[in-house]
Amino acid sequence: MTSFESRTSDYPIERIFLERWSPRALAGVPMDHETLMTIFEAARWAPSSYNSQPWRYIYAHRDTPAWAGLFNLLVEGNQGWARDASVLIVAISKTTMSPRGEEVPSYSHSFDAGSGWQNLALQATAMGWFAHGMVGFDMARAASELGIPDGYKVESAIALGKLGDKSKLPEHFQKMEQPNDRNPVSSFAFEGRFPAA
Repeated sequence: MTSFESRTSDYPIERIFLERWSPRALAGVPMDHETLMTIFEAARWAPSSYNSQPWRYIYAHRDTPAWAGLFNLLVEGNQGWARDASVLIVAISKTTMSPRGEEVPSYSHSFDAGSGWQNLALQATAMGWFAHGMVGFDMARAASELGIPDGYKVESAIALGKLGDKSKLPEHFQKMEQPNDRNPVSSFAFEGRFPAA
């Protein structure tokens, strides 16, 4: 059993898994380029099928010309809090791979890109930053406006930032602004076969 603040695991795990959560209250402080590259470096070392490394990231630091292009893709509810992020990211995966020198469909591209996201989020946490993944954005516009070619899938948007003052959030978000719990292992890990309905 491991504990951190309001979270307690049922089995002993590394504490960083409990420390990682997705706040909306961000401080709006700048993130230097080296810190962001360190976070991306962690994503670089994620596992992937045939070492295909399908993850791609388009990013924008706040207060730069690229910021509006990513920020304007977010739905209004996410814009309300993500405006205080330090960096916005759109995560993409390559839908093919070349395990033997020939380009073939990749069944696991989204799964593998998820490994990159997890590494990125844990590295941010280890450095005192927070990563909040989102699907509340216009994926079709992202593909078009960000120049994402055919053969790639837009997966998610991500806000990176330092923890901020939750009183600046709308009231309904303030009530949710804490690390949440998880379903027990017994609800998703089954020996031998999927349980009968």
